Amino acid sequence: MGWFSRRGSHKGAVRLGRSDGPKMEIDRKAVEQHLRSFVESRLGVEAYVEPATSVTPTTIVLIAWDGEWTRRAVGSPKDGFEMSQKLGVPVYDVNQTGYPNRMREWSKRRRQGDA
Repeated sequence: MGWFSRRGSHKGAVRLGRSDGPKMEIDRKAVEQHLRSFVESRLGVEAYVEPATSVTPTTIVLIAWDGEWTRRAVGSPKDGFEMSQKLGVPVYDVNQTGYPNRMREWSKRRRQGDA
């Protein structure tokens, strides 16, 4: 069946970085712009840095006072803490603090169509 020929190892082919997973390329400008927009348009925003896993890079979750949240890949824990400080929001290591209940409550309301 030519199983290994499907790997795309053609001579002269340009291999781009992964589009997902812990080694994915991150558009830092776009990430910062999205996070800044979230912070500027909501009250009481806090940041939570999530560790990398075998399938995702380190991420940062911003959570507003009402529980609305957004998540973006940042590359490393250091990048996550630096980005949060640059945005001027409190930052926590999610392994130390866990997530606030308001995040789960907001997600639940949204699933039920109430958010």
